[in-house]
Amino acid sequence: MRRVAPVVALAIGVIALLAWWLVYTQRVVGELRREASRSGKMYARIYQALADRDDDGTSALLDMSKYVREQGVPVVVTDAAGRPTAAANLPWGDVPLDDPRVRDYVRVLDAINEPIEEPGIGRVHFGNTPLVTGLRVVPFIQVTTLACFLLAGIYALVTRGRAERERVWAGMAREAAHQLGTPLTSLEGWVELLGERAADPVATEHMRSDLDRLGRVANRFERIGRPPQKAPVDVGRIARDVSTYFRARVPTLAHTVVIACTVPTAPLVVEGDAVLLEWALESLVRNGIDALAGRGGRVEVRAEPLPEGGARIVVADDGPGVPARLRTEIFKPGFTTKPRGWGIGLALTRRIVADNHRGRLVLLPTEKGAAFEITLQG
Repeated sequence: MRRVAPVVALAIGVIALLAWWLVYTQRVVGELRREASRSGKMYARIYQALADRDDDGTSALLDMSKYVREQGVPVVVTDAAGRPTAAANLPWGDVPLDDPRVRDYVRVLDAINEPIEEPGIGRVHFGNTPLVTGLRVVPFIQVTTLACFLLAGIYALVTRGRAERERVWAGMAREAAHQLGTPLTSLEGWVELLGERAADPVATEHMRSDLDRLGRVANRFERIGRPPQKAPVDVGRIARDVSTYFRARVPTLAHTVVIACTVPTAPLVVEGDAVLLEWALESLVRNGIDALAGRGGRVEVRAEPLPEGGARIVVADDGPGVPARLRTEIFKPGFTTKPRGWGIGLALTRRIVADNHRGRLVLLPTEKGAAFEITLQG
């Protein structure tokens, strides 16, 4: 639907522009016909006055004045001192000639057309007919409208290309999830067999935990491109489970990494998708662990309720932090500082938080290390 909408909007715009242009051209043709009719009447009236020996021309001049008024040409006649002595088709209708607006309007008319000097009459200041004024504006409207349509077309093409790429990636992700299903089923059988043969229970439990996680990862890939689920989710429990999982898999001898978790005892429930929120939180914790590689340190996960409802989750580490010049770049897809990174972790996390949960993911200002804050609505 999102891919079709720009194309439909562009088509409607083109149809509307063509319809407007058809109506406007018909209106221009009608106005030109009326002007031609008025010009013909003026010529006929002048010819009649010249042929009539008893006519001194006064009635013909009056008729010509009437035709000028009908054409809508704004006219102001001034004397040698610049005082208005006659006017027609003023923007304000029939107003006294000593109105200050009439004198000011003379300068407006002079900017449109050069005034005409008539001996015995004065200076004639005139503008354009409404038709000419409209025709001068139409090209600008057309250029602006066509530019908007051109930009809309480019946007539609770019959006369509992006949608095609997203559809391909979603298909690849679902296919990967499908392919993971077979080895996962086989591994589950082997773990059950190890348990029956009294193997090391701790190792068996960790293997079972890894299998569960692989199953959740496969489930995540299946969810790509599908609408997120909405259900009550205890983000405190998610934070605790993610911390527990990574705590058993970080270095504990050389360069020890400590995973700390602080969550309220009561459930911290928000409306959301548990699978996607766990994915986002794991990405932030993994980034913190990667930042401490080769040096050791502490990753702290905190979850707390917000006064206005909802929850706040902070993942902080005491590693080298994020340089100031990169703070606006780290959320862009494809950007990474890791030699083997893909640059999709933080971009995906922000998309899960912002697009799927109408929340917010920000990098907090810190004196040391990096701290990411997720805020979710209740």
